[in-house]
Amino acid sequence: MNSAAFGQALLTPKRGLRPLGRPRWLPPAAWPFQTDALDVGGSTVAVTDAGHGPVLLFVHTGFWSFVWRDVMQRLSSEFRCVCFDAPSTGQSGRLAVRDITLARAADVTTAVLERLDLHDVTLIVHDLGGPSGIAGAGRVPDRVGALCVVNAFGWTPSGAAFRGMLALMGSSAMREVDAWTGVLPKVTSTAFGIGRHMAAHDRRVFLAGIGRQGTRAFHAYLNDARRADAVYAEASRALTIPFRRLPVVTIFGERNDPLGFQPQWKRLFPNVRQIVIPKGNHFPMCDDPDLVSRSIRELQREVVRSTNPFGRTGRES
Repeated sequence: MNSAAFGQALLTPKRGLRPLGRPRWLPPAAWPFQTDALDVGGSTVAVTDAGHGPVLLFVHTGFWSFVWRDVMQRLSSEFRCVCFDAPSTGQSGRLAVRDITLARAADVTTAVLERLDLHDVTLIVHDLGGPSGIAGAGRVPDRVGALCVVNAFGWTPSGAAFRGMLALMGSSAMREVDAWTGVLPKVTSTAFGIGRHMAAHDRRVFLAGIGRQGTRAFHAYLNDARRADAVYAEASRALTIPFRRLPVVTIFGERNDPLGFQPQWKRLFPNVRQIVIPKGNHFPMCDDPDLVSRSIRELQREVVRSTNPFGRTGRES
């Protein structure tokens, strides 16, 4: 392929997607992937589809896909890495606060799997991407071959500490204070959050992708998480029936499992491989992207060992 044809291939949107212009605040040096648009439920969702090979689908619900960047950079030379910005976050279209729900995020997970025709997927979920990603993928379970849980849960929140945190962080008062001060996004951009190995300009890009409306969306998702019973029912059904025999790995930060999610995953999946990132916090994929990438490679090798060698793997033509 000559250079002109190669350049055109990079600019050609993949099946089911349409072009999405790169915003000024997102230079290629900070996000070295092409992002396109997918229309789901009347809103525009930003989808990044990079690389070739076995499919990795990264699902984060809360801030935006920049949290996956360092891991995707390490894996996209050997895997097809797909991620999306949940509705009203990152490069996706903004919604009214009342329309921001985990159910809508789950719908996007299903749409990405179906409309990009993804198969033999390793589903990688983080934060509220746990329930929304597992529920959405559970509707098309034959497309999923493995599960990687990164500081996430997949069940109905219970207990005073968990539900109290969601009530506080999801309250309209907290939402508006944070929208105007940006305190939580700023803290998240530091070494305590995503910024341990990021330069100052990368942290500024992360914040630019959130903005005031993205901050409101973050709190709206937390607010909805207290009552998203249908999503939790779908996630629970997926974990206990079609996903029950999947290879599973969990990755948590050493300093960030106050609600005991790791033991709960062990109860659900007795054979789960559990990894703890030394000195890690809520974003282990940013705290130690090398170890997280290596763990995903090892999980994929386990999938290959347990999958029919004539199964479908890699990018569809």
